[in-house]
Amino acid sequence: MNKTVKIALSVVLSLLLNACSMVSQQPTGASIIIDQETELALPLPADLGYSLTASQLISATWQDDTQQLPVQVEVTPEKVVLAGFSSWGTRILSLQYQNRSIETQVLSGLGTTLPQPEQVLFNLMLTLWPTEAWAQPLQSIGWHLVDTDNSRTVYDDNQQAIIRIDYQAEPGTHKTTGNIVFKHLTQGYTITIQTLNSTIVDNPSKS
Repeated sequence: MNKTVKIALSVVLSLLLNACSMVSQQPTGASIIIDQETELALPLPADLGYSLTASQLISATWQDDTQQLPVQVEVTPEKVVLAGFSSWGTRILSLQYQNRSIETQVLSGLGTTLPQPEQVLFNLMLTLWPTEAWAQPLQSIGWHLVDTDNSRTVYDDNQQAIIRIDYQAEPGTHKTTGNIVFKHLTQGYTITIQTLNSTIVDNPSKS
């Protein structure tokens, strides 16, 4: 595998973040940069509607190569916490989204080839957060999404499909009970999320 492919796969592999030597970053708000002129706000953790704890295996494919990353995910009404591990069990990254800000830590030496943390969070939230949570943020930049029983497609302001997410869970079960396949149609990569185990708890109703 040549150096260019390795770098591209590192960028694709959703849970590798851009930072230096386990130093925290604290952006002014929870948003991601779509391009040089477009910024997209993220929904809140509570907008998921339930609490989730999961162990997952992320597989990223670009051209003919695939890399894998084990991750732990925890979502509560207050925060989203992610942790990624090497194949030998060392934690190589962590991310926390809370109080409308994001903090990340990445193992020293990995920062130069890794994507921004907001982009990582965007992939996770776009996969699991409900349509209504995304309606206003996407509308503000002219984007929208369309859901079916087993898929989600995101369209840009030119009505072009740019992301397709396929859910392979059995009907009537939670999305995480089957593989989730995230395809970026314009950038040409695929991320497959396999949930090894998970716990889902309904959030208490507000009084």
